Amino acid sequence: MSLLEKPNIAVSMTSTGSQLTTSVATVSASNGTTIEGAAAEDEDDFSAGRKGTTSAPANGSYNQSAKAPDVRNNLDGVLISLIAGAAAGALAKTTIAPLDRTKINFQIRKDVPFSFQASLNFLQQTYAKEGVLALWRGNSATMARIVPYAAIQFTSHEQWRRILQVDQNGTNTKGRRFVAGSLAGITSQSLTYPLDLARARMAVTDRYTGYRTLRQVFAKIWVEEGPRTLFRGFWATVLGVIPYAGTSFFTYETLKREYHEIVGNTKPNALISLAFGAAAGAAGQTASYPLDIVRRRMQTMRVNVASLERCPTILETLINIYREEGIKNGFYKGLSMNWIKGPIAVGISFSTYDLIKAWLRELSHLKRGRIDQ
Repeated sequence: MSLLEKPNIAVSMTSTGSQLTTSVATVSASNGTTIEGAAAEDEDDFSAGRKGTTSAPANGSYNQSAKAPDVRNNLDGVLISLIAGAAAGALAKTTIAPLDRTKINFQIRKDVPFSFQASLNFLQQTYAKEGVLALWRGNSATMARIVPYAAIQFTSHEQWRRILQVDQNGTNTKGRRFVAGSLAGITSQSLTYPLDLARARMAVTDRYTGYRTLRQVFAKIWVEEGPRTLFRGFWATVLGVIPYAGTSFFTYETLKREYHEIVGNTKPNALISLAFGAAAGAAGQTASYPLDIVRRRMQTMRVNVASLERCPTILETLINIYREEGIKNGFYKGLSMNWIKGPIAVGISFSTYDLIKAWLRELSHLKRGRIDQ
């Protein structure tokens, strides 16, 4: 009969302010079996911000546990921004699609002067010839573009604000606010430009003589004009998006900041957000409109039957528009239409983005709370 040896017991005590945590560990007995003592569960003193801990786990386990929630929060924030931005862009563009198609048709034609009566006539003729759905012709291309475009734009804007440290620690960095908006516009436009060109092509043609589907637009351009055509007008677009996105985001963020300083409310209601977005849209459209004319002319030069000349560069397009149509009837043709549709679209976009983002964040916090329980 073998002798039963008394197990060795090691006791370690860790002081955390007013609490003592005792962990008891037993080593194996001589018969090869292991007897484990009950261990009290330590509280997460690091995350709670308590002081007075005299010992810490090795291998940086505190740092790893602290970084894990931060990474998860960042990923959740990016995903929320992507979803909210996509939904906001889709809703805004679908709302003003008939006005957008009308504006593009007048932008690319120099033989037809713009007026509200002419705009109404275009809408009536389109409806009579092709039906009500024709007013949304090209909206499928718009959705294929605007969903990733808006998602990327809003998400990249959040990231650029963080990188540039816009308005952090109570500062008022107006210049960085404008730069963050411009960089967000450049980022999204660069990644989705061929879809913008396809949308313009579908908007200025009908389903009988032009393109029937978005796929056909890319196929015909690739075969008949070459793949480089898919980026025709890209630099005019980039030059235009700098003042447009910069001014839009700058105006909206500035109005929200001023509202907070005056009223003390960091979250304006939907109506006020819509008004701030409308003002931002009007300012952005006015600042970039001449370059919007240029990019539309360059994008549609092969399908615009009223245009006999070819304008392969931005400078040549600007010169031709100025010589033949002047400043008001050329560079700002259809701007009054943009003052209607632009504020509506941008107002809906900004306010919808803020509402959906706040709603998704609340859902995320509730879901996380259930998981933690």
